[in-house]
Amino acid sequence: MNDSYAQVSVRILDKDYQVACPSSERTDLLDSAEVLNAKMREIRDTGRIVGLDRIAVMAALNMANDLLHAQTRDRFLEGDVSSRLKLISDRVESALGESQQLDL
Repeated sequence: MNDSYAQVSVRILDKDYQVACPSSERTDLLDSAEVLNAKMREIRDTGRIVGLDRIAVMAALNMANDLLHAQTRDRFLEGDVSSRLKLISDRVESALGESQQLDL
């Protein structure tokens, strides 16, 4: 590996994994591994799902669902912000138009 990559050791459900990633993303990888580990522990501790592969798939599905909900919220907020900015812009243009009429 070249100097811009780092070998990072992460521990998920008491198992160590070596992962290569860009050095600049090392902290993000460690944070992601913590989130994944917590989600997989939560699923394992319910006792309803057995087997590392099944736990990993359920964690991935739960996290993908969370991501989709967050993307939907973002699109809604983006649309809301855009409509508010348009309203403000229209008001400013209207006020400027009235100001120009008064100057004449």
